[in-house]
Amino acid sequence: MGKLADCAVHKFTEKRYNCCQAVICAVCEEYGVAELDAFKMTEGFGAGMGGLGDTCGAVTGLFLSLSLANSAGDMEKPRETKMDTYKKVRAAAEAFKEKHESLYCRDIPKEKGEQPLPSCIRCVRDAAEIAEKMLA
Repeated sequence: MGKLADCAVHKFTEKRYNCCQAVICAVCEEYGVAELDAFKMTEGFGAGMGGLGDTCGAVTGLFLSLSLANSAGDMEKPRETKMDTYKKVRAAAEAFKEKHESLYCRDIPKEKGEQPLPSCIRCVRDAAEIAEKMLA
């Protein structure tokens, strides 16, 4: 695992961040975002969007990371980097689906056991590894 993936897994398993928080908070410092702000904003995104089983929270954290890194941040010209960011998000989604067959929490095979589930740890690790590779 790379540094970002190690950090995300640590935040998920040891600090008990949700899957989305673990991935996005692993990149906050590098992009000048207060970790507390990202942590608070993404609290509802774990377990497939607040436990709904929709888009995996780790994937959402991955998409947020790519957006944070790629956006020009020009609110007067919001389209400047938008299509390139969308392209990167689609590529990241495909990379994640190759490993887990789906982007949806409810469709990703889960093992039974204590929290955090090994399958969720793998999702966090894989999402962070994809982010790390794409942000390099």
